[in-house]
Amino acid sequence: MNILLLGAGGREHALAWKLSQSPKCQQLYIAPGNAGTALCGTNINMSVTDFDGIKQFVLDKHINMVIVGPEEPLVKGIVDLFRKDKALQQVAIIGPSQYGAQLEGSKAFAKKFMMRHNIPTARYREFDATNYADGIPYLQQHSLPIVLKADGLAAGKGVLICQSHVEAMAEFELMLQQSKFGEAGKKVVVEEFLDGIELSVFVLTDGKNYVLLPEAKDYKRIGEGDTGLNTGGMGAVSPVPFANDAFMKKVVEKVVEPTVKGIASEGIDYKGFVFVGLIKVGEEPLVIEYNCRMGDPETEVVMPRLKTDLVDLLIAAADGTLDKVKVEQDNRAACTVMAVSGGYPGNYEKGYAIKGLDQSFPADSMVFHAGTTPQKEEVVTSGGRVLCVTSYGDTISGAVSKSKEVLRQISFEDMYYRKDIGYEFA
Repeated sequence: MNILLLGAGGREHALAWKLSQSPKCQQLYIAPGNAGTALCGTNINMSVTDFDGIKQFVLDKHINMVIVGPEEPLVKGIVDLFRKDKALQQVAIIGPSQYGAQLEGSKAFAKKFMMRHNIPTARYREFDATNYADGIPYLQQHSLPIVLKADGLAAGKGVLICQSHVEAMAEFELMLQQSKFGEAGKKVVVEEFLDGIELSVFVLTDGKNYVLLPEAKDYKRIGEGDTGLNTGGMGAVSPVPFANDAFMKKVVEKVVEPTVKGIASEGIDYKGFVFVGLIKVGEEPLVIEYNCRMGDPETEVVMPRLKTDLVDLLIAAADGTLDKVKVEQDNRAACTVMAVSGGYPGNYEKGYAIKGLDQSFPADSMVFHAGTTPQKEEVVTSGGRVLCVTSYGDTISGAVSKSKEVLRQISFEDMYYRKDIGYEFA
């Protein structure tokens, strides 16, 4: 089949790498892709939100399946376009409807969904301009720390953990009165702070049935020891040692099954990935957030550990037959370490040549590109997160060591990476 994958990051390179291994994948196109995805298929210079261009390309190239990598096209309704357009209705598309994508696109929508289906999560209240005045005394009496979340998509920057009541009230005012996060912050969700360890669980659903993919843990902070500013992700490991059979049984019974049943009972059109961001508090799983696509950089460890043909799984999701497939996992550990531009997640320079990509790396290590662009005979940096190295190992620490060894052979100006990914499992 001919497949179009939308996106340009490390997640998309890992998906392209996996898709291209399937005997069912005849032609793979990636829009817009990066220097790494070009090694797996054909890059197309097209925006992920150029719906007219995407439609025309799908028809011209006789595309059988479209896989949506990032959240923005889903929140903007690309699945609805395919469902309603007679010319596109026979094309399988992986992702939820615009209504279903609110599970990621609106924190308040997701919270109400969890409440309706008794899914464990932090206590919360939501505020906007109409009840702003009620929020001040609520914050003044709230236990510390206080979590403030912009309701909409804010490029991963819309979650604030405030250590004092003064800070919380100042940020609350900036979000609702000064439009700190623009449209995304017109509504604010105030949550209790949960103290625990985080875990990413990945579900593929056809709207009624589901399968679990390998779980992962990512590392958001820029600094070693989980210090400094939040980023899009500095690395990830899989499997996650604390996610044992007993804990995962609770995750399935208390979170995954109620989520999928909720999607089905509410009639939500959802044929795609549900990323469940969890936190383990004591021995209990609580949901921090939903995403309606795969995570990044978690995909860069999930796909290498997935032994089952990804195209087969996606066909089953599109056809509503996920109850007839099984997922096989590689028993080895996988670790990815992300190399970023100097200054990230703040201001950084682009256009630096990347050296060392043309050498032979060990068979159990792979380089996934994120913010890269081919330029003449070189590959140059084009983003904050530039590339990551994923390696297999018998242990997490073994996999980490292999990834760092490969990264030592790659360089670009002001390159930085965390050397302690997976530190708590060493």
